[in-house]
Amino acid sequence: MLPQIIGDGMVLQRDQNIKIWGWASAGEEISLYIENKAYKTIADGAGNWEINLPPHTAGGPVDLTLRGNNEMVVKDILFGDVWLCAGQSNMVLPMERVKEKYPDEIANARYPEIRNFFISTVTDLQEPQKDLPPGKWKSANPGDVMTFGAVSYFFAREIYEKYHVPIGLINASVGGTPIEAWLSEEGLKEFPGLLDIIQQNKDTASVNQRIRVARANHVEREEADKGLLEPIQWFDPAYTPKNWRNIHIPGYWEDQGLKDLNGVVWYRKEINVPASMTGVPARLFMGRIIDADVMYVNGVKVGNITYQYPPRRYVLKPGILKPGKNTIVIRVINTNGKGGFVPDKPYFLTANGQNIDLKGDWDYKVGDVYKPLINQKAGFSFQNQPASLYNAMVAPIRNQAIKGILWYQGETNAGNPGPYYKLLPALIDDWRKQWNNDQLPFLYVQLANFMDRDFLPVESNWAELRDAQLKALSVPNTAMATTIDLGEWNDIHPLNKKDVGYRLALGARYLAYGEKELVYSGPIYSSYAIRGNQIIIYFDHTGSGLMSLDDEPLSQFAIAGADRKFEWADAKIVNGTVVVSNKHISNPVYIRYAWSNNPDGANLYNKEGLPASPFQIEPDE
Repeated sequence: MLPQIIGDGMVLQRDQNIKIWGWASAGEEISLYIENKAYKTIADGAGNWEINLPPHTAGGPVDLTLRGNNEMVVKDILFGDVWLCAGQSNMVLPMERVKEKYPDEIANARYPEIRNFFISTVTDLQEPQKDLPPGKWKSANPGDVMTFGAVSYFFAREIYEKYHVPIGLINASVGGTPIEAWLSEEGLKEFPGLLDIIQQNKDTASVNQRIRVARANHVEREEADKGLLEPIQWFDPAYTPKNWRNIHIPGYWEDQGLKDLNGVVWYRKEINVPASMTGVPARLFMGRIIDADVMYVNGVKVGNITYQYPPRRYVLKPGILKPGKNTIVIRVINTNGKGGFVPDKPYFLTANGQNIDLKGDWDYKVGDVYKPLINQKAGFSFQNQPASLYNAMVAPIRNQAIKGILWYQGETNAGNPGPYYKLLPALIDDWRKQWNNDQLPFLYVQLANFMDRDFLPVESNWAELRDAQLKALSVPNTAMATTIDLGEWNDIHPLNKKDVGYRLALGARYLAYGEKELVYSGPIYSSYAIRGNQIIIYFDHTGSGLMSLDDEPLSQFAIAGADRKFEWADAKIVNGTVVVSNKHISNPVYIRYAWSNNPDGANLYNKEGLPASPFQIEPDE
């Protein structure tokens, strides 16, 4: 038997020793045939076997035949560069989610030599596993590319068009997961608290008890939604609305008179649809909804989504819309924070080239109010446990030779960013040990701008986590893609994945492909000097020179004296440095740049168009 990763259409790493492995009966003789060459081995007493192939140049396709007690043929194998793409939801996010933004890229995705293997989510709390859940290699075509991670696809396309070498992508990523879930137990040896959790998780009785507590906690919030319990349910066309109130979409209900409400709120709107929009497929765009929704049009359920992040894009079959009056009813469920419809997103109905704007006044009625949970922290998530994702989704592919690693993660750790200063270097070191390559290229994405803009200097967990990511550049053979200009204030999953992939590809071209003259990074803080009431800041990766992207004065620099009371600074580019001062601070000590969740307006770039990373200067640096 072969592991899941070895299958039809796979990409094997060029120019490296290649290991083919699998399982058979104890003592079974295994023969491997590829390109008119034969290799033989014998399975050990546990049935494990492996065969080492010599390095192979880029090319293919070739077939591989294995013979033992049975015969297996792996077809259409390419030799090229294999990249492990890992992290959380922004690495998961597929091309399907950005199809409206990149229709031409999807229509023209005809790259049979770019191939992707997506690993389904699976966890293990006990030990590293031998194999993955079932999966298949797929090539980039307009249909299959929809399942590719968008960041990894755009990265692969950049590399392929530059070097015309087959590219294999192995996507091991799970939304909402912390970095510690991706480290091995050995990789967490410097984190005793996490090792204690791993040992607790190996006690099945302890895990089951925590799961029972979590389930009991959930039972405390059984729904009693009036909209579903009344004789005529509120989405039914036969229902006659009573005592509904006015509300605005987009917007959150807490901002419109419903104080601290967690529960179910129904929205209702009647619209007039021209006959020209009926009898054809239609699409309903309802932005993003926090948290979950069920969507009805004229009493017909047209879709539902159970969590807040996916865009609401529902397809209406011909016949659902009718000429004249139509009713849209939305059941919205929220359990924490503000519920409702995220601003600055698309809200409209479209059919036959015509649109109906759905922003504005709607009616609402509360269907259920949830009581506060007794124990908010009683949940248990297998995928968030230390080493759980490494064991199940990374360990099984350690024998697969790779070119390098792409890492896009950090949002889940932003609530407690301090440990990330050590966790990210630990991950890099751990995975390099797993692949027995202490120079394995490791490229990662710094957190994008997100959430509301601050107009005064502030403390920020997201900024601190970005700083931890910046500090990890001290690990050799790493590169970071700064993305503080590519995010969206109202979406933790920004749609601009093309530029993220492009910036990662710049790092790969430098680190992994040897383009040592390439400007692959934006300006990175290097050192500073104090001269009177000014601080002069020096940068690496200035390329052809520093610039203000919008030709406005440099923004988002903050300065403080020994009291750490930050104020906005005057900042100017002078002879390849940035000179920072504030007339009210005679003895400056601290400097910060772009230090906020959403540093909108940060405009320091190099002339190659790459943004400077956020940073802070502390006195002991």
